[in-house]
Amino acid sequence: MNCTRCLLRLQSLGLLARSPTQYAAAFQPALASAPPTGLKLYNHQVLRRFHGSPACVKEQPVPADSIGKKDKNLVPRDDLFERVAKEAKTKATFTRAVDVFIKRDIRRRGHVEFIYAALKKMPEFGVERDLAVYNKLLDVFPKEVFVPRNFIQRMFNHYPRQQECGVQILEQMENYGIMPNVETKVLLVQVFGEKSHPMRKYQRLMYWFPRFKHTNPFPVPQQLPEDPVDLARLSLTRIAADLDAKVTVYQMPCSDIAETGEEITLPHVVGIQSPNQTELLAQHDSSRPVFVEGPFPLWLRKTCVYYYILRADPAPSHEQVEKPYDPERCFDYPLQLDLDLDCDLGDDESFDVDDLDEGPIFAMCMTSQGDQATLNQWISGLQPNNPILGQVPTLFRLDAGPRELQGVADPTPGHSYKPDPETDSQARDEPQALKEPDIVVEQRSHRMRQ
Repeated sequence: MNCTRCLLRLQSLGLLARSPTQYAAAFQPALASAPPTGLKLYNHQVLRRFHGSPACVKEQPVPADSIGKKDKNLVPRDDLFERVAKEAKTKATFTRAVDVFIKRDIRRRGHVEFIYAALKKMPEFGVERDLAVYNKLLDVFPKEVFVPRNFIQRMFNHYPRQQECGVQILEQMENYGIMPNVETKVLLVQVFGEKSHPMRKYQRLMYWFPRFKHTNPFPVPQQLPEDPVDLARLSLTRIAADLDAKVTVYQMPCSDIAETGEEITLPHVVGIQSPNQTELLAQHDSSRPVFVEGPFPLWLRKTCVYYYILRADPAPSHEQVEKPYDPERCFDYPLQLDLDLDCDLGDDESFDVDDLDEGPIFAMCMTSQGDQATLNQWISGLQPNNPILGQVPTLFRLDAGPRELQGVADPTPGHSYKPDPETDSQARDEPQALKEPDIVVEQRSHRMRQ
């Protein structure tokens, strides 16, 4: 009965006697005016329209306050560290901020943003090299939530944002040279599982760190001395690399009151010289000058210090004398090889080697004020062990380093170098084109005080 009723209805519409092309043309105006979810033809059949709930079409209203605002996810986390560390930024205050976040919500909402903010704040609190703090940050992750349950989840990088955050913690540990421990491994297994990217990063760190831990034969201590004299002693010993070299403190930093009542700060002067350098200086020709050059920078981790050297130009080639080879000079490896080998017709016995002789270095020093008057005290302190300095002219080649610029901007009273009147009058008579401001010739000889 239903089929008969449908046929009679189609016959009344006049669609049964039409061809498929006419059938489609008859519905073309209706389809053009209908919405996208209207009637469609499929194998000469009319498909019904799907009706949806009006609640699905409605969009959620956007509050007017959130329009035009930027993403400030890290701002509340930074404010948490600032509120907790109002008095001082220490390890205790940093740990307290982490505990406040952990106890705030049992589900640890926003833990990824909090960990990124904590990693950024660690250098400010001085805990960037503390392994216990890194384990504390790993403990912020919820446990057994991001562990993949089957091989498909492991294949498609289960919870990638959280795994990337865990890898970032381990990468910062790697940058600061912090080796993980067993507690780090247990936390990673509880949070991400054994087959995860943070766990692979942990395995790579544990493989390579023990192999490269002692590769540097001259390691720099993690905590540098705060005393400038001890820091200069460490730096000069590191530059000299000679066990026989002797470090001498010519002047300790102190404050004094001048005759005018002004307070004068005396800089420290620390020098180093080895017995071989003393011997070379004793054999130096007194007619050839020696040079005081500097400052030269030396970086010890994040600290930059400056040193000065006492050197001479290399001797002319016709004055150089070859010394006989001493076989007992080094027992670790031979310094000279005399091999009698048969040479073929195509062998070339000559070597293309660029030899550059920079001249001998007789001594080095460090001071907090690198002006000529301070360096004169260093030269005077070298005279008891090097009496030849009283006969050799000394030239100062001082560059405009940072300390010299500070001295020019704000000169310290009592430490400015005053030349002799005779030398000053001779310099005025000379033309301006012949003056060299970077080279100062010391006219008077350095004689040892009786």
